[in-house]
Amino acid sequence: MNYTEFVHAVETMINQRKEGGLKATVYTAVKNNDTRRTGVILETPGINLSPTIYLEEFYESYLGGKTINEIVDELLETYEKIKKDESWDYEKIFDFQKVRERIVYRLVNTEKNEQMLQDVPHREILDLSLIYYVLLNASEKGTTAMLISDRHMDQWKTTEEILWSEADRNTRRLLMAECFTMQYAMSELLGAAGKEARREQNLLESEEKGEDKMYVLSNRARSNGAACMIYPYVLRMMGDILEEDFYILPSSIHVILVPASAGISVAEMEKMVCEINETQVPEEEILGSHVYRYSRKNKTISMGGKAYQVKEETK
Repeated sequence: MNYTEFVHAVETMINQRKEGGLKATVYTAVKNNDTRRTGVILETPGINLSPTIYLEEFYESYLGGKTINEIVDELLETYEKIKKDESWDYEKIFDFQKVRERIVYRLVNTEKNEQMLQDVPHREILDLSLIYYVLLNASEKGTTAMLISDRHMDQWKTTEEILWSEADRNTRRLLMAECFTMQYAMSELLGAAGKEARREQNLLESEEKGEDKMYVLSNRARSNGAACMIYPYVLRMMGDILEEDFYILPSSIHVILVPASAGISVAEMEKMVCEINETQVPEEEILGSHVYRYSRKNKTISMGGKAYQVKEETK
């Protein structure tokens, strides 16, 4: 049984059980970079919550020997946990005043997301586009968020300019930027970095650059950290710490900063980005293959003859 057949088998069994009127519907979502994921939407009469649960992990369990009945039991347990999660009242989604403090932004590749961008409010920044989300939950384990579409904007009777104003303030408050030496970032990735050292190793707080020639910029949740490159103060601070211009190598999880004096050519860095994208980054998480340069003097991010003026902090 392939994955598509498995998803339909799960849908059929849930609908045959009819537990509490629960209904399952197969759904395919267009995700970042035009990737597609198929799962099931679960709906119960009288409950205004219809989560989409993607089934890749459940399919792996099926291939490992579990029966469809056992898989559906696990799936329904997951659904019950979602219903009991009181960390967010989903009724708030319908009221702009109740979600405006949670509106944030992220960056995606414009060319790879042409279809999605037709239906969501956004603004272009060089070869990237800034899109908006409602941040439902954020922790070191990741984030849960709802993409804001034109439909939501119409429902809320708001504008993209208002979304930008809210997200500009909220994103850096809810997803605070952190920057570390590559050495510390690798130790954190391997689980060898103590949490107590995290704050003192954060260059944006300690303002000491260390000895590395590469630095990793992300947010506390380590989710869509590339957005930090347009926070008003971050690149200016890093320019002051490094005392020179620097290059920005993109990834959706984080970005890598390379001082201009490191002696690595743009062609070499772009080759490095392409190789990492091809071998280590899931298609859904690829941000781009171009390298950007930050100018301390002009406070701009440039690429291919185009420049973006980084917004300065207002008091």
